[in-house]
Amino acid sequence: MRIIFFGSSRYVVPVIEMLHNNFGLSLVVTTEQGSMDPVPFYCKAKKIPYISVRKAADLISTYEIESAMAELGVVADFGIIIPQKMLNFFPMGVVNIHPSLLPKYRGPTPCQNAILNGETESGVTIIKLDKYMDHGPVIAQIVEEIKPSDTAKSLYERLFKIGTVLLRKVVVNFENSKVKLIPQNHEHATFTKSLTKEDGYIDFMNFFSSKDFFERMVRAYYIWPGAWTRINVTKNKKDIKIVKFLPNKKIQVEGGREMDYKDFINGYKNANKKLLEFLKTDI
Repeated sequence: MRIIFFGSSRYVVPVIEMLHNNFGLSLVVTTEQGSMDPVPFYCKAKKIPYISVRKAADLISTYEIESAMAELGVVADFGIIIPQKMLNFFPMGVVNIHPSLLPKYRGPTPCQNAILNGETESGVTIIKLDKYMDHGPVIAQIVEEIKPSDTAKSLYERLFKIGTVLLRKVVVNFENSKVKLIPQNHEHATFTKSLTKEDGYIDFMNFFSSKDFFERMVRAYYIWPGAWTRINVTKNKKDIKIVKFLPNKKIQVEGGREMDYKDFINGYKNANKKLLEFLKTDI
């Protein structure tokens, strides 16, 4: 079976590896542009044909996709909604690996939202794509625990590895015409949005959330956009620095190294009082 894979980020490299080793991976399509980015770098190392695109219109106008004459498309963490005209290129359709228990947490940031909202479980859903975002029927689904130490980074890594194993079974079922499609309950759908750098900003002069929410925010926004603030770290009120909050009660001042909260409190005794008081209750 000829397959085209659409995906970006280092999280999807295991998917590419599995398809390349076990099936007829004809082409990889990615939004990553740099030769050292994870997907292009891996494809070049393994001599897998790939192309880079920037927008949905590029998919329709790219000759390599149509000329590959692939039967099945696979999408994971691609960042572009596949247009209907492109879906029609594939006789068996296009499937998507989504790191949530659809219909919950549709959209681009399911793991961040699951951690931020204090969920205790997530999972992987493989669906057959239609023209709406994360809307198509379910082919396979598996539940996975969210560990108390999980960050968005660790959860994405684990879920895409689980999704890779699940995908292999799904592709075999396509080959054997044994795929069953189960419609999603759209009334239960929830949605996520793309994050900006400002989503991670914490205003400590007006921060009234619980310590538990703060800890979840740090884990949910690691690695990006990060939980951070902009605050004075000396007696000089004009000495404003960006301060990043990291998992495992670590903190990093702009231009400095990572340190424990205790080391920050001892080393920056003249930092903003509200920040110091907040950290002292968490050591």
